[in-house]
Amino acid sequence: MWAQELAVSAPGKVILHGEHAVVLGKVALAVALDLRTFLRLRRGAEGRLSISLPGVGVRRSWDSRGLRALRGRIAGKARGAEACPGQRGALGAVREFAGIAAGASAPESLATLAFLYMCLAISAKYGDVPSVDILVWSELPTGAGLGSSAAYAVCLAAALLMVCGAISCPLQEGESTARWTEEELTLINSWAFRGEQVIHGNPSGVDNAVGTWGGALRYQAGKITPLKRVPTLRILLTNTKVPRSTKVLVAGVKEKILKFPAIMNPVLDSIDAISQECQCVLEAMPANPSPEHYPVLEEFFDINQHHLNVLGVGHPSLDRLCQVTASHSLHSKLTGAGGGGCGITLLPPDTSPLAVEAAKQDLCACGFECWETKIGAPGVTLHSCSSLSAQVLHALAQS
Repeated sequence: MWAQELAVSAPGKVILHGEHAVVLGKVALAVALDLRTFLRLRRGAEGRLSISLPGVGVRRSWDSRGLRALRGRIAGKARGAEACPGQRGALGAVREFAGIAAGASAPESLATLAFLYMCLAISAKYGDVPSVDILVWSELPTGAGLGSSAAYAVCLAAALLMVCGAISCPLQEGESTARWTEEELTLINSWAFRGEQVIHGNPSGVDNAVGTWGGALRYQAGKITPLKRVPTLRILLTNTKVPRSTKVLVAGVKEKILKFPAIMNPVLDSIDAISQECQCVLEAMPANPSPEHYPVLEEFFDINQHHLNVLGVGHPSLDRLCQVTASHSLHSKLTGAGGGGCGITLLPPDTSPLAVEAAKQDLCACGFECWETKIGAPGVTLHSCSSLSAQVLHALAQS
């Protein structure tokens, strides 16, 4: 049984190394970012299911009987088969029920669609979702390539599976946080992936895996392998706020490789080697937390940033970010698609608070948004609401 009020959280993600090369079968390292999405779960009014997403202006409520009838219609169309995002008829029926226009791609539309789809599909398999009131708030900016939609899908999957009894409520009385078993995490991840399919169509599965397991994982040619033990590293995360099209950037890299294969393929091989060398360093650090590891990680940042510029996915805003942090003896690289977007700056343990504050001020003076946070954070977690920070509690009180 779950308590009257609980919270679930899941982290965002950044790509540490392997951007763009991963599309061509090379290794990428993705790490959990300690900016999190929080879901507050309360028992709701009898016979109703409600969701509030204050960040995108959504507050919707549905009658449980209406949802059961919709589930029956979808199951009938599928001839008793379990509905999945690949079945356009099922999603079309959900869109129509929610009053969402076909092709609507605004965050509020997709978030509502994913919620309803997951409620219907999970209840079809495990029994009715009880009357609950769900509110979701995130520290993650949307559309910045930081895994905000996957963190949302992971939180939803964990909460809905728990209230349906498909997974346990691991939080014991008096505990502040708890995590699910490996088997339960695997189930959460599989449902979160289906939520991501509703939102993104054809996701890689990396973002929801990071949100589920946390820490760091290796991704290559569709195979996702969580790293066993990794350190928690301090970083500055900077959003240049320069919009970019991932599709256009990926196409540009492909064109460059086709034009200059003898030049570009060794660059991709070098990025692959950085990812693998970095994995070795990260896995060695918990057993031997030597300060000597940090200069190596910094060099990897510098080398890879140059490689990404060679691939053509740099941007003057990212060059500026690197210059500003270098003036404070800090090392940065872009993360994600490039062409603007976000960059990460490593903060070794001996970095003075004054240097960090000065770097943040200089970055904000460029018009960038900056967070001091960590990578290697824990994955999906269940919290007692009393254990949450004042800021999170205040945000979750927006109901």
